[in-house]
Amino acid sequence: MPDTRSGPGRLLIAVYGLFAVAASARSGVQIATRFAEAPVAYLLSAFAAVVYVVATVTLAVGSRASRRVAWVSCAVELVGVVVVGAVSYLAPAWFPQATVWSHFGSGYLFIPLVLPVLGLLWLRRTAVPAA
Repeated sequence: MPDTRSGPGRLLIAVYGLFAVAASARSGVQIATRFAEAPVAYLLSAFAAVVYVVATVTLAVGSRASRRVAWVSCAVELVGVVVVGAVSYLAPAWFPQATVWSHFGSGYLFIPLVLPVLGLLWLRRTAVPAA
C-alpha cells in the first residue's frame, strides 16, 4: 500500500498547501482590514485556513497519529463546506461577504467541496490493513 505522500498523494498535499496559503492570506487581510463588514464570514475563512494547514501537514507527515488527525480535518472540512454552502444559499444575509466554503466553494471552482472527498478517499486507499 502506498503512503499518503506517494503518487497522487503528492498532488493532494500540494493542493491542500496551496489552499492553506491562499485561505490564510485572504482571511488575514480581511480580518486585518475589513473585519467589521463580515466578521462571521472572515472568521469562517480563517477557520478553513487552519483546517487546510492541518490537513496539509498531517497528510505530508503520514504517520499513524497524523493520519488520524488528517481523517478528522478532512471530515471537518467536508461538513463545513456542506453546512456553510447550504446556509449561504438558504440565508445569504448571514454571509454578506463570501467565505472559502460559501456556495459549496463555487468561487474556487468547487475545489473546497471535492478536496475533502479526495482526501478521505486517499486516506482510505492508503490505510494500513488491520493485523
